[in-house]
Amino acid sequence: MKTLTSPFRLLASLLVLLVLFTAASCGSKEGKVEGVNMLYGATSKVWKTDKELSATGDKVKQTDAQEDERITFFANGQYNMTSPAGAVNGKYDFNQAGKTITMTPDGAAQSNTFTVVTLTDDKLTLKSDAGAELRLEKE
Repeated sequence: MKTLTSPFRLLASLLVLLVLFTAASCGSKEGKVEGVNMLYGATSKVWKTDKELSATGDKVKQTDAQEDERITFFANGQYNMTSPAGAVNGKYDFNQAGKTITMTPDGAAQSNTFTVVTLTDDKLTLKSDAGAELRLEKE
């Protein structure tokens, strides 16, 4: 018996793949910036590094010390960054409409502003002015 791949069978297969791809991409939260309470939860939330990308989009290898770094955002506008080298406390301001977060360490005259690319309950992606990205996940 001769088997032929009909154009209809090929088209049906392509349509199924397209539907599956579309369904998977619709479920993605990348690029979604939700409310500020996603940043700190009920009172505070701890974030850890998931991935770091250079300005050219290349993955940056994390050292053991970097993998141990944590940042905690509190509902009162304070933050705390901890690492094996020490801790930094400060204040943050989240601008949801502008999709930015400005962080000012205590005692510092200068602040750092990042674009918030993604903010959901369990994902936070910050992008520097230079284009480097820090992807964080809820601990």
